[in-house]
Amino acid sequence: MEDQLKDFVHYLTVEKGLAENTIVSYKRDLKFYIRFLKESENMTSWHDVQRAQIIQFLGSLKKEGKSSKTLARHIASIRAFHQFLLRERAVEHDPSVHIESPQQEKSLPKVLNMADVETLLDSPKTNNHYGLRDKAMLELLYATGIRVSELINLNQEDVHLTMGFVRCIGKGNKERIIPLGRTAAKALDDYLQKGRPVFQSKKHRDDALFLNHHGRRLSRQGFWKILKGLAQEAGIQKELTPHTLRHSFATHLLENGADLRAVQEMLGHADISTTQIYTHVTKTRLKDVYSQFHPRA
Repeated sequence: MEDQLKDFVHYLTVEKGLAENTIVSYKRDLKFYIRFLKESENMTSWHDVQRAQIIQFLGSLKKEGKSSKTLARHIASIRAFHQFLLRERAVEHDPSVHIESPQQEKSLPKVLNMADVETLLDSPKTNNHYGLRDKAMLELLYATGIRVSELINLNQEDVHLTMGFVRCIGKGNKERIIPLGRTAAKALDDYLQKGRPVFQSKKHRDDALFLNHHGRRLSRQGFWKILKGLAQEAGIQKELTPHTLRHSFATHLLENGADLRAVQEMLGHADISTTQIYTHVTKTRLKDVYSQFHPRA
């Protein structure tokens, strides 16, 4: 059964061109699925899997207290995998056809207000190469709204300071060009001139834009550790995620009158409905302001 999983991962990587994090998520979910089928159902072939086994697997996840969001993700992984098996003629039927995803409550993304953004962006001490790097990363994230995975995958050649834009490769291996503000361009220039050369290792030349203390490409975990440390130093009490600055970028643009389609293009959303969630955030924030300041609220 694992052989077909390897073929599926190869298909997602080579033919679909999905992001590494997405592929890792599919692989992890399907390994849980295979383990359940083998240990609980004594199955050794995909030909034997029926709808009942999938229902039982999902039931086991629910008993473990998994959220509806997690269940929906597992269902999406299972459905995509069984469709792949059917398309490859490895099986004669798809047992996942009539499996419905659970209803999910749409949670609004967490955003920072302008004061907190300013505090966070000013928190790195730029008197050393670490501070120059961290300042450049935060300014770039808030200026462009790119994902953290896109940030750490940037190479030096992707940043064009004189022309004021950054080129990044997003989900589905799609390229997009995003404008770069003066403040972010200045922070990046300072880092490239005075910070990055200190990080650059003499043993191996890495073209990555952002480097760690070994002179290699900074990892997602490395960035997350830096962000939490800076937020703590800045005294920001609000819950942060790696996407907080991305969410704040989109929300603040819309609050200041930006066109929804333009924001969609900058974020790299395939469907505008994904971008529209930020309009709900701005409405919620307006209600909060109204309740706080209107004398008859």
